[in-house]
Amino acid sequence: MQNTRTEVRSAPSYLLPLLQLSDSALPTGAFSHSLGLETHLDQGLVHDEETFANWLTQFIRIQLVHSDGLAIRFAFEAQTQAQLFRVDRELHAAALPREIREAGVKMGVRMLDIAGSVFPCEELEGYAEAVRNGECAGHPALAFAIAGKNLGVPLAELLGTYLFSAVTSLTQNAIRGIPLGQSAGQRVLRAAHQEVGDGVVLIQTLGREDFGVTAPGLEIGQMQHERQRARMFMS
Repeated sequence: MQNTRTEVRSAPSYLLPLLQLSDSALPTGAFSHSLGLETHLDQGLVHDEETFANWLTQFIRIQLVHSDGLAIRFAFEAQTQAQLFRVDRELHAAALPREIREAGVKMGVRMLDIAGSVFPCEELEGYAEAVRNGECAGHPALAFAIAGKNLGVPLAELLGTYLFSAVTSLTQNAIRGIPLGQSAGQRVLRAAHQEVGDGVVLIQTLGREDFGVTAPGLEIGQMQHERQRARMFMS
């Protein structure tokens, strides 16, 4: 009689650490940042499921892919500490709105602290030391990239997980800020699967000259936020 038992396999060793670092409940402070969304809520440009889904699509395609996403790829490919530090400086310099720069620094410190204490490695500690002494600014995307790289996470999975984690955080903030129903939020997230998948592919084809590309309207909205009269979010 032929044995039809399927082969028993364990999950990849990096899977659970990756899920932990990308959990929306990770205390990095992402829940307090809308990354410009709140300005467009105040202006009435985003006010329901459809308009938020459109805003999120543009955010993924332009700013998220060309900033955090591309930074993760460059950090993943970095062969030296100098190359990694260059990515940090360029990512920080490309964030023209003050609140966005500050958000990156604050969330970066928290991600470095969490990743360094739970999944320590020499490269992560070197980056954390550079942030402490002012040589680097710090950014959550780079801390995530370094941790994932040293855990053995393939680049495509690392990118997809980070992008979808960012999308999830923004959707949760939209649920509170619009407000948007929980079911509507899940529909937006499901629709974002294709955008995230396309973004992962695009990031792997972009060149250095594409790093920091952004949408002027979104960037202006991010700048306007700091002077908004009433705010729920820090950015």
